[in-house]
Amino acid sequence: MLQRIQTIWLFLAGACALLSIKFPIYSGALPNNTLYQEITGTVTIPILILTVAIGVLAFLAIFMYTNRKLQFRLCLIGIILEVILIFLYYTKINEYETGTFSLTAILHALVLLFFFFAAKGIRADDRIVRESNRLR
Repeated sequence: MLQRIQTIWLFLAGACALLSIKFPIYSGALPNNTLYQEITGTVTIPILILTVAIGVLAFLAIFMYTNRKLQFRLCLIGIILEVILIFLYYTKINEYETGTFSLTAILHALVLLFFFFAAKGIRADDRIVRESNRLR
């Protein structure tokens, strides 16, 4: 389990997802307000639920190493959920009149990238197992 590269990618995806709950993604002012507010992973309930679900899904996928098909599907579900989460952040950011992105906004792009790399590693493992079965 630990010697497989996708374990590292899945761990990093889960860590980045859970870190994005605490760190701000965007800070800006609403149209009728002059105070700057930060958008974090707790700004709305759907964003919080999706963020936690993505983190838990990544850590759960680590322990599904005996079932590569399920692990691959969990990676694909994680990618889809992350795209939905980015869309929710986008709609929330559009409510703001002015503002700037934080450097930690890159965490969501990293989650997508890490899930993609994990899926690629799982696919490579599956191919190696199929080739070794064919040689027997």
